[in-house]
Amino acid sequence: MKIYNTAKMKKFLLFVLFAGFFCTVNAQTDNSVKPVTDEEFNSLAATPPMGWNSWNKFGCNVSEDMIMGMADAMVSTGMKDLGYQYIVIDDCWQIARDKDGNIIADPKRFPHGIKHVADYIHSKGLKFGIYSCAGSLTCAGRPGGRGYQFQDARQYAAWGVDYLKYDWCNNEYQNSKAAYKTMSDALKASGRPIVFSLCEWGSTQPWLWAKGIGQLWRATGDIMDHFECKADWGGNGVLNIIDLMAPLDQYAGPGHWNDADMLEVGNGGMTNTEYITHMSMWCMFATPLMSGNDLRVMDAETKAILTNKEVIDINQDPKGIQAHLYLTLGDQQVWAKKLANGDVAVCFLNRSESPVNFNFAWNHLSALDHSVTYKIRDLWKHKEIGTTAQPIKNLIPGHGVLMVRLIK
Repeated sequence: MKIYNTAKMKKFLLFVLFAGFFCTVNAQTDNSVKPVTDEEFNSLAATPPMGWNSWNKFGCNVSEDMIMGMADAMVSTGMKDLGYQYIVIDDCWQIARDKDGNIIADPKRFPHGIKHVADYIHSKGLKFGIYSCAGSLTCAGRPGGRGYQFQDARQYAAWGVDYLKYDWCNNEYQNSKAAYKTMSDALKASGRPIVFSLCEWGSTQPWLWAKGIGQLWRATGDIMDHFECKADWGGNGVLNIIDLMAPLDQYAGPGHWNDADMLEVGNGGMTNTEYITHMSMWCMFATPLMSGNDLRVMDAETKAILTNKEVIDINQDPKGIQAHLYLTLGDQQVWAKKLANGDVAVCFLNRSESPVNFNFAWNHLSALDHSVTYKIRDLWKHKEIGTTAQPIKNLIPGHGVLMVRLIK
């Protein structure tokens, strides 16, 4: 009987095992999904994403029936036809991880599983979004994504996720750019085109580094359903967010958007006039339009605001310009953005509580081509109100706007 050198035999067996494992891994890689290219990834949100998110109205009170009902409402209200397409479940859908580290949906609230919900939403011609967090725990204390990025991304792809909102709670002093880059790489490796929404609240200036990592990044802290929040309220009202967005217009464009947070329209904390201002400025900013109300029970005023096609067209203009603050006259501001076809959108904002008779000569606005005369179309009254050959005179209510499209 031939006697083998034990040490050499151990090395040989380890080599065989390693070689077999290496070949298996390569075979799985070669025969598995095709990664999403950078070019494909960067083209996912050529215009600001539009849809609905559960958090502002429902918080942790989410369920498959409610989410699917919201998809039904997005179709029946006509919102889908206007470009709203993402139905996003925010925090609290997840409850634990199994012994293999796979994320588990709450079986009481999602008894048929997340893929069932995604399939239903897709059957309506809509897209499905989900939430996680760069920390070990989400903001509501559910399992976060840290350490499971590639595993989670594969799971999201298998479920049919089209959009991922990724929060920044319990981040344990991670480097934000590195943390979000890891999840971005994981999404690309999953092989499914998934829009990546960074939600680190503007705390590390993502507009300076997040282009190419995600398609949108939160530029502010969380919104509250108020027109203006006090310093100790722990959130931002509409005016606060407008001020935070003002200096960031140079960083927005097709495929990379400053996110001013979700819409509060219809949730009851502001007047109808204030909600019109909210919607108007979000459209001027070319920020994502994620409604946050209960779409199933909208009143006529709320529906009219969220489905104003002329205003939405300003948000979805393919040129992708974020409005610039051209003039401040006391409590009045003049915002403008150039549109792809040569038109110009202008929004006169009255920040004060009192109405103001606004008298404005167009030669003060450098965004215009002063060699031509524009027709002025009021985008909320849906009618033409003159031309730029004459100064515009209009009564703007307190906390209100006059939003117009200047048509050559």
